[in-house]
Amino acid sequence: MIVEIVMPKMGESIMEGTIIDWKKKVGDYISKDETLLEISTDKVDSEIPCSHEGTVVEILADANETVEVGKVIAKIDSENGDQNLASDSSFKEVKSNEGLETSILPPESSSDGSSSLTTTEKTKKYYTPVVMRMATENDVPISELEKIAGTGRAGRVTKKDFQLFLDQRSTKEFTIPISKINEERSEISVPFHNQFEEMSKIREQISQHMRHSLDTSAHVHVFSEVDMTEIMKFISKNEKSFLSQEDFSLTVTPFIIDSVVSALNKFPIMNSSLKGSNIEYHKNLNIGLAVAVNSSLLVPVIRNCEEKNFLGLCRSINEIVSKTRSESVSPDDLSGSTFTVTNFGVFGVRGGTPIINQPNVGILGIGAIKKQPVVVESNTGDSIAIRSVMLMTLGFDHRLIDGAGGAKFIEKVRHNLETKDLSKIL
Repeated sequence: MIVEIVMPKMGESIMEGTIIDWKKKVGDYISKDETLLEISTDKVDSEIPCSHEGTVVEILADANETVEVGKVIAKIDSENGDQNLASDSSFKEVKSNEGLETSILPPESSSDGSSSLTTTEKTKKYYTPVVMRMATENDVPISELEKIAGTGRAGRVTKKDFQLFLDQRSTKEFTIPISKINEERSEISVPFHNQFEEMSKIREQISQHMRHSLDTSAHVHVFSEVDMTEIMKFISKNEKSFLSQEDFSLTVTPFIIDSVVSALNKFPIMNSSLKGSNIEYHKNLNIGLAVAVNSSLLVPVIRNCEEKNFLGLCRSINEIVSKTRSESVSPDDLSGSTFTVTNFGVFGVRGGTPIINQPNVGILGIGAIKKQPVVVESNTGDSIAIRSVMLMTLGFDHRLIDGAGGAKFIEKVRHNLETKDLSKIL
């Protein structure tokens, strides 16, 4: 039977995808779960497996073509198939792309069915929209882009290839002799007018998402200081053995996530969503963790945190963060959070007022841990000691949660961190 393959829905907010490369052509046999094509969205690139076994009989969308979710892009003659749409697959065929013109703008179909992008620079190589966006954001000309050795299929430049190029270029730039800089400076013409550049697609998406959140939720923020001294001592004492055992570093993040999970169990309203006049209490605790990647901010999700012990959380956090930073995270990994944690402290910032990640009703911001003098109370009297202190910020939706509820929740998180039994977690 003929099975129609449609552009899959890659996430709740993803309405279209760009076909990068078809792994099969018409007449090729494809096994179930074998990769049929690669798709690029405004967030990630993803390899799409085939949901049916059979022969590719028709391809209805070209490489570099942007297709709406649900549109038929290929057909497969499947002996074991049915006539239902394979909504979780997609395909594409590699084109030579002779004379392809590049741009960050969406491609327009030409009369011969190939795709072209408008700019003044032309290249015979094919570059994904993600690579072209990164090139535009980092002011990398086509002439320089063509010199990058690609490790992808048919020598295609991947995001990893481009990021490695940026890292190497940055190192070289910092080692340029002063005489060379002065020589080049004399050739630079200073513009006498404002300069403009088009916002990247992912930055535009983030902008719209943040604006929507501010327009939707009644944001309120409360703050609390946490004594992280004992946790920092524990990390320092166990970091070498933990690294040897798990092959990744022990950080404060799992301690924070673990404390948040415990608090969410006590305050289920903070793990809910508003749908009109109805409150949806989520069964699972799916924690979104904000991760900075290049010039973007992605929020992958650690799912079913209520089922994980401390070591399980450590492993899940390391896995999802590694996937995100290597840009191998999927759209599904970026959707479905019920509460969000963002750690701007990694950049040395003490505090901030994060915007709620819709449709969540709460977000916890983590500041940098700093040593400072603190008044320590005891039965024998007060004293001043040097302690490791961290500032937390809770942003919550005042439409659903009042000030008392927000204050009780953040204080519960603080209490969990300061009183955690560290002798039983590893």
